[in-house]
Amino acid sequence: MTIRETLAEGKALLHSPSIDTPALDAALLLGEVLRKNRTELVVHTEAPVSDADRETFLCFISRRQDGECVAYILGRKEFRGLEFAVNPHVLVPRPDTETLVEATLDYLSHRTEASQREPLVRCENKFELPLSLLDLCTGSGAAAISLKSECPFLSVTASDISPDALETARLNAKRLLGNTPEAVRFIHSDLFRNISGTFDIIVSNPPYIPSGEISALPPEVRREPRLALDGGGDGLELVRRIVAQAGEYLSPGGALLLEADPGQMQTIEELLTAHGFDSIRIHKDLGGRDRVISGVASARKTGHHTTLMRASTLD
Repeated sequence: MTIRETLAEGKALLHSPSIDTPALDAALLLGEVLRKNRTELVVHTEAPVSDADRETFLCFISRRQDGECVAYILGRKEFRGLEFAVNPHVLVPRPDTETLVEATLDYLSHRTEASQREPLVRCENKFELPLSLLDLCTGSGAAAISLKSECPFLSVTASDISPDALETARLNAKRLLGNTPEAVRFIHSDLFRNISGTFDIIVSNPPYIPSGEISALPPEVRREPRLALDGGGDGLELVRRIVAQAGEYLSPGGALLLEADPGQMQTIEELLTAHGFDSIRIHKDLGGRDRVISGVASARKTGHHTTLMRASTLD
């Protein structure tokens, strides 16, 4: 069989209401088997496919039919130009989370020192001052590693409750950021439990899907770790914990940025306001949906006392 015929076979086998992109999926899987990109598949459409390669391809197709996502089959997923290793221990990085990274970069570009210097100017993703960032629920490390890659000056700490997820994130950091010691510091922690110190920025893409909606998710999403999906009864169980505690771990003018469902934004805004955050903004994803909410800490609880702060702006 030729590449054209094999692709047609794979597309036909993947034709299903539960698979949105059968042609793309077939092309990605065959490209993996033949070690060719999609352009090369088109250019060499009449090239033969060996029986062994076709058998491997059909095994991949069978896994995709069973509800396994292409990223898990390939073992990797691109995010912001970086190729992350992924496996069933971590969520697959999605374009929605690029909004979290972009919103963080936007905050960094407007961050003002307490001494009232001019706002930092973003130039080729480099800024003037070292700043510290904590990524809660890091998963594969996509957000933390991308931000460190684009902003080398950042002191980045990333945590997760899953040891397996942290191991995947560590491997990604080593491969994508090189052998620089402590390029990203990883901590096994249930949110803030094992975290110490303060940070200029806290970001998180926490589990935010209501428990009752998990069973209705697409088959490939249900195969992702439930621990990283299930946000409790209304989806905001972890979000409430993060918002309630984040002020204790933010430096003066520090910002909290959270990814969530568009329908949860109003409730999260109310939570942020109730816990002393201001300059609250909502950031839209590429589809125009409310995807990330950010706020600046106007007060920080330290032990049993509260220190008031001057908030910097996100505008």
